[in-house]
Amino acid sequence: MKSLLAALLALLTSYTPLSTHATVPSRQLAGQRVIYSYAGLTPPESLLAHIRDGEAAGVIFFKENIAGPDQIRAVTAQLNAANTSGVPLLLMTDQEGGLVRRLPGAPELSQKQIGQSADPVRAAEEAGTTAGENLRGVGMNVNLAPVLDVYRQPGDFMDQSQRSYSTDPAVVAVLSRGFVTAQQRITGVAATAKHFPGIGSAAAQENTDAVPVTLNVPLQTLRTVDELPYTAGAKLIMLSWAVYPALDAQRPAGLSPTVIKNELRGNLHFSGVTVSDAIEAGALQAYGSTAQRSVAAAGAGVDLILCSARDVRQGEDAVTGMLNALSGGQLDEADFTAAVQRVTSLRIGLG
Repeated sequence: MKSLLAALLALLTSYTPLSTHATVPSRQLAGQRVIYSYAGLTPPESLLAHIRDGEAAGVIFFKENIAGPDQIRAVTAQLNAANTSGVPLLLMTDQEGGLVRRLPGAPELSQKQIGQSADPVRAAEEAGTTAGENLRGVGMNVNLAPVLDVYRQPGDFMDQSQRSYSTDPAVVAVLSRGFVTAQQRITGVAATAKHFPGIGSAAAQENTDAVPVTLNVPLQTLRTVDELPYTAGAKLIMLSWAVYPALDAQRPAGLSPTVIKNELRGNLHFSGVTVSDAIEAGALQAYGSTAQRSVAAAGAGVDLILCSARDVRQGEDAVTGMLNALSGGQLDEADFTAAVQRVTSLRIGLG
């Protein structure tokens, strides 16, 4: 049997119906669209087994997984040792700066502090560089940052944690590009722009992690304010779980083909990897189980499903759900393969 690497590389150049793939079982293909998480400081054997079997795209780390640089460096080495595919795992965390840092150290300034600094462009570039160096130093290759949301009022949802550079979309665009370009070019760590099409208009209590949120922003404002920074060049873009009636009044952005396929890929011409926000978010309470949510997100155009409940079984449920939907015809085979192609291309590029 050919290696998984050879089979995945073949997917990058040609499409064959999944039912005829002799070298890559469909469960492996479904696994290439899932980011796992786990509880505590030690990866469980079940996660290592999925990695050995080629059924995981990568892992997200949280503070509870990290005791210090030496410990997490040993963990990433362990995960990489389990990976026999030849395609690098996506090993990621949220290292935005300020209050949102999973690793100790850089970048210490929040995005708002960068925006208010004497030389914000230089500060943004330094933050991107040092964030990437910090992650790369412990074996990670994806940063779930920067935040591109353009906040509206002091103390609103994005401003209360200082996660937004500015109320001016042009400033956010320039600074986010500085962060992204420096991180990706200098350190090789992929950046993730979030949360498309933007949650800067959310009020203080409108947290999609906890509750459903609807943002009644006019389409012109979405495109000239909230979406303006999304030319930063990040290799990944994370979708918002808010509902935007100007684009799709029925579904959250991350479950909406209109938002992902028409707005992000069609209007903004993004060709990189799309990633969901946490699939267990409270904003999705009306959308069923992990499997059902994962299928809905994948069908809408999300390439990577982020399973961040610190439970390997959540990732397993996402894989099983997509596999069943694929075999049952609920998910389109060509679209599914194209998503795997984008993810595999990203992984190869980070090698």
